[in-house]
Amino acid sequence: MSHIRSPQLPGPTPAPDDDKAPEDAAPPKRDAVAVTEPAEAKAGAEAAREEPEGGTPGAGAAIEEPEQRPSAPARTGAKTQAEAETPEAATAKTQAEAETPEAATAETEAETEKSEPVMAEAQAEAETPEEREPGLKARPESPDPTAKPGPATPAPEADTSDPGTATPESPSAPESGPEPAASPSPGRLTRHPRAARAVAWAGTGLALVLVLFALVVPNDITELDLGRFLRIPAEGILVAGLLLVLPAKARRVAVVVVGVVLGLLVIVKVLDMGSYWTLDRPFDLVLDWILLDDAQSFMKDSLGGAAAQAATVGVIALALALPVLMTLAVVRLSRLMVRNRHTASRTLLVLGTAWITCSTLTLEISDVPVASHSAATLVENRIEAVSEGLKDGEAFRKQAAVDAFADVPPDQLLTGLRGKDVLITFIESYGRSAIDDPRMGEPLGETLTQKTRELKDAGYASRSGWLRSPITGAGSWLGHSTFLSGLWIKNQSRYNNLVASDRLTLTEAFRRTGAWRTVGIVPGTQKTWPEGKYFGLDHIYDSDQLGYQGPKFSWSTMPDQYTLKAFQELEHGRKDREPMMAEIILTSSHNPWAPIPSTIPEEEIGDGSVYHSLQKAEGKDPTEVWKDPLAVRDEYRKSIQYSVTSLVDFVAKYGSEDTVLVFLGDHQPNKTVTGDNPSHDVPVSIVAQDPEVLEKISDWGWTDGLKPADSTPTWRMDKFRDRFMTAFGPRQAGGTS
Repeated sequence: MSHIRSPQLPGPTPAPDDDKAPEDAAPPKRDAVAVTEPAEAKAGAEAAREEPEGGTPGAGAAIEEPEQRPSAPARTGAKTQAEAETPEAATAKTQAEAETPEAATAETEAETEKSEPVMAEAQAEAETPEEREPGLKARPESPDPTAKPGPATPAPEADTSDPGTATPESPSAPESGPEPAASPSPGRLTRHPRAARAVAWAGTGLALVLVLFALVVPNDITELDLGRFLRIPAEGILVAGLLLVLPAKARRVAVVVVGVVLGLLVIVKVLDMGSYWTLDRPFDLVLDWILLDDAQSFMKDSLGGAAAQAATVGVIALALALPVLMTLAVVRLSRLMVRNRHTASRTLLVLGTAWITCSTLTLEISDVPVASHSAATLVENRIEAVSEGLKDGEAFRKQAAVDAFADVPPDQLLTGLRGKDVLITFIESYGRSAIDDPRMGEPLGETLTQKTRELKDAGYASRSGWLRSPITGAGSWLGHSTFLSGLWIKNQSRYNNLVASDRLTLTEAFRRTGAWRTVGIVPGTQKTWPEGKYFGLDHIYDSDQLGYQGPKFSWSTMPDQYTLKAFQELEHGRKDREPMMAEIILTSSHNPWAPIPSTIPEEEIGDGSVYHSLQKAEGKDPTEVWKDPLAVRDEYRKSIQYSVTSLVDFVAKYGSEDTVLVFLGDHQPNKTVTGDNPSHDVPVSIVAQDPEVLEKISDWGWTDGLKPADSTPTWRMDKFRDRFMTAFGPRQAGGTS
């Protein structure tokens, strides 16, 4: 259907009336001959003014192409082909006819019925403009065989509904009354169609890659391999089919929703990659946002302040851009499918059949199923996780309310340790992999054997076993609170509920008896820690109160050797003091394990200023270390050796027959060290000079020395509190260990 305006008058050209003579059905056409023959032009204009269906100037009317009819001699310039008009022109014609009394009177019922399909066609075109063929071009008018040659005049470009479609100029197209809008000059891509096609194909290919990436990329970085990207996503087939059958208005809304959802899906998968790598579990969309601050601190310590800031800005920008990019990709693909509806339908049918076949036959590539529905499974799992999390809060509160030792009188608590100094010490990231991995276990095993011998020479004996931590990779406070509370604190929600409850912790039990002064040595705490009161600590020494004047060692605020020296000077070395229970958290083995402080003579430590020169001379750059996973493992192992050495040397020098040391790891390190599918086990040891102390745990089945054997039983970490309080004091009747 053509969209060239009438050359005779600025008003619309009405549809032909079957009751009128052929010469009345089409107005005369003015062309180049009209410039030299004013009589014909005048006659044509008068005939047009007699037409009862004239419209307002500047408007066109959509008509069907009439058959060729002989024209009157005075109208040799009349057109022989009907002109199609835009939907807007058809609407303008209808309004003009309604406003002109003469036209309304002359309109017959037959013509009204005939014009209704035309208006319906125009309305349909207006509702689905994106479904038109982009290559559709307006047909040029046929030159009038009766027109006389005249001066050459440039023909205006045809008015088309698609602004991106080029229309050939008609050789005899005349000038219309009003000046046509100036068309933009052709751009570089228009002048180079091959380049334009290449750009278009590249854009479409990029859009397809983005959508497929969002659907099939795994949410665990250890599962990234080629086979994951060769799958057929069921979600893509279903969504594409839906977009293909939706009407235009609904489709425009649907593509935006789908694009935003795909963008958010990619963000969730990226968060999961980081969470699986550090915590060996998916990211908790409700509770884990607090961990992003720790992640930013880790980048700052590992990469430097400027690099960490740039990385943070980049991550935020990417998170904002992903939904937009995905929406643009879906819009482009949906338009392509609509323009090529038949091809798209056949392609989806083939892909659907292939997916069903692969699913039925369980076909795989690199042990990965070809038929994929991983995106839908991920969304389903997240919905279930949120639902279970809401239920878990109430279930945990009920568990916390049941405590076998809650009503035990203080004078009956921990009676087997009265008069002893009990040091409960956590070594950061001290996990089973440090002992079991051959590359790390052999040198660390030698250190543990040597320190066991040194303790024995100092009069101490030791027993060691395994505990299963609720977390791995990070989240130390969850491991600490699990060990002390006797509850399985696996997420931040449980931790928040715990510190808001009156659950008896192991440290609070010591304080409640009144027989011990309870202190906390927490060099990693650089902010206020109100939860410290819940754990029953009379005094807390954070990083500011320990008096350190040296440099940070990546995340660790101070070396473990200095932390223990400060503890000796501030609390443990006081004269005439009462027995104490100290919770000590050593941080030198915290990720990223570079640079690591070296052990120096205690008299050289001072206020820690000496570590400035030592760090410059001996410290390694974490950015260099982390380029090689083997180097990371070596530095991790060295950090554990340093922490264990610092602690054992302190006890051997400053301990006494009343010293009882309980030390353990809080969780395993991340997957760079442990590899895939690590256990959650950590070593735990009890050291004492008094043989009665170790006699009380003789039925635990633990191994002599600081290195637990493979055959040593493994307990869940939340079971330690009850077993320890049972071994060293009366147990409430009816309670469970």
